[in-house]
Amino acid sequence: MAKRALISVSDKRGLEDLARGLKELGYELISTGGTARTLEGWGLSPVPVAAVTGFPEILEGRVKTLHPKIHGGILAKREPAHLEQVAAQGIELIDLVVVNLYPFRETISRPGVTLEEAVENIDIGGPSLVRAAAKNYAYVTVVVNPARYPLILQQLREKGEVDADTRFALAVEAFAHTAAYDAAIAQYLSNVHTGSPFPPVVALVGEKVQDLRYGENPHQRAAFYREVGAGGGLAVARQLQGKELSFNNLMDAQAAWALVQELPEQAAVIIKHHNPCGAAVASQLADAYRKAFAADAVSAFGGIVGLNSTVDEETAREMTKTFLEVVIAPGYSPAALEVLRQKEALRLLEVPATAPGRLWDVKALSGGFLIQEADTGDAAPEEWQVVTKRAPTAAEREELAFAWKVVKHVKSNAIVVTKDRVTLGVGAGQMNRVGAAKIALEQAGEAAKGAVLASDAFFPFPDTVEEAARAGISAIIQPGGSVRDEEAIATADRYGLAMIFTGRRHFKH
Repeated sequence: MAKRALISVSDKRGLEDLARGLKELGYELISTGGTARTLEGWGLSPVPVAAVTGFPEILEGRVKTLHPKIHGGILAKREPAHLEQVAAQGIELIDLVVVNLYPFRETISRPGVTLEEAVENIDIGGPSLVRAAAKNYAYVTVVVNPARYPLILQQLREKGEVDADTRFALAVEAFAHTAAYDAAIAQYLSNVHTGSPFPPVVALVGEKVQDLRYGENPHQRAAFYREVGAGGGLAVARQLQGKELSFNNLMDAQAAWALVQELPEQAAVIIKHHNPCGAAVASQLADAYRKAFAADAVSAFGGIVGLNSTVDEETAREMTKTFLEVVIAPGYSPAALEVLRQKEALRLLEVPATAPGRLWDVKALSGGFLIQEADTGDAAPEEWQVVTKRAPTAAEREELAFAWKVVKHVKSNAIVVTKDRVTLGVGAGQMNRVGAAKIALEQAGEAAKGAVLASDAFFPFPDTVEEAARAGISAIIQPGGSVRDEEAIATADRYGLAMIFTGRRHFKH
C-alpha cells in the first residue's frame, strides 16, 4: 500500500519541491482547501480530505480534518491491536503530516485588525493534526517548519523512511510550535478582554538562535533565544562578520542599541559592562564616534559600539584604530565593510530599522520572574518644570535633554556629566548618589566647568548639588520627588545653578 502524506499549510515556501519529491517517491498526497488548489495547479492531483472522510467541509471550512478517518490514520500505533481496529473501520494510515498554521500573529500585527478577523485566524484543525502526529512520532513524521523539507526528502530517498531520531526532534519542534501559537492567542485575547498587557498566565516562548560558549562566566552555560514572532530589535540582527557572539557581547550590544536609538542626529555610544562609557552626537557620524571614544578612551578599549546611522568609510577607519568587540548599526556602506574586514574578529551586527516586538522587560527570580513594561519614551520637554530662580538657557536646556537621555541608560544610582553633547563623566551603579556624582565629576575634571549634570532619580540630600556646584556645573536635570527637594533647590539657588525637574524617574537596577 502506498504511503500517504497529509499536507495543509498556510506558509507555502518550499512546498512545490517537497510535494513533487513525495510524489516521485510514491506517496499519495491528501490535502485541503487552498493547499489542495495549489497542488492541483502544479499538476500533482491531491486527494481531497472530503474524499477520505466521506464528509464535506462545513462551516466555512472550520470543520474538515476533524474526523476519525484522518485522526485514526495518524494516531494508530503500527501494532496489531490498533491495526485491526483501523482496518475494521476502513481507516487508512497516514505516515507524514505537513502542517503549519493560520497566520494568527501576522493577522494581529496588522494595523486596525478587528477581534473578529483575529478569531477567524485561530486555527483549530491544524494544531489538532500537529499534536496528533507529534504524539505518535514513533510511527508518524510531523513537519511544521518548511526549513525541514530538504532533510525529509533526503532521508526518504536515502533510507526509505525518516529515522527515529529525526521523527522525535520534529515532534519536539511541533509541540513547541503549537505551544507558541496558543501562547500568542492567549496573550492577544487577554489584552483585548482585560485591557492589560499582563495576562493571568504568561508563556514566554522563544526559538533558539544559537548556543553560546558560556554565560557571564565560563562556568555558566547559556543560549540565545529569539522571541517567537519578533519583528525587530537585536533578536533579528544579522551578523556580517567576526567571531561568535558571547552572552556578554549580546547584553552589551542590547544596551548600546537601546541608548543610541534615543539619540538625535548622528550618534555614537560605547558600552562597557552594560554602561555607556562614552556617548556623543555630531553632524557627522565619524565625529560622533571620535568624541564618544575620547570621552573615556581607557574604558572604550574592548568596548561595544552602537551607531544610529549607516556606517561610512571614515567612521570605519576610526573604529579600526583600537580593539573593539562589537559594532551594532542599522547598516554599513560597502566601503566601510571593506575597511572593517581588516579586523576579522570584530563582530558586525546589522539591525533592520523595524519596530521591535512586545516591549517587555523580564527579570528572573528564584522560582519565578518579574515582568514590566520597557522604560520607553519620556516626559516631553515642555512638561519639565524649572524649579530654581535661574532658568536654564536655550543651550543649557538642549544639553540637559542630551544628558537626560544618556543617564536613563546608566545603572542606578546614575549620574552623567555632559558638555557639547558629549559625555564627560559617568557615575554608575553606586550605593549612594553622591558617590556616583563624585565619580562622574572626577572623571570630567576641569571640563566640568560650564557642563550639565543629570541624575536618574531624585536627590535624597542636597550634597550632590553641593558637589556639582563646586565642580563648576551650570545646570542640573533630575526627576524631583524627594522630601528634601526644597533643600536641593535652595542649594542650587545659592550657587546660581539652574535646575529642572522632569517628573519621571529612570531607575535601572
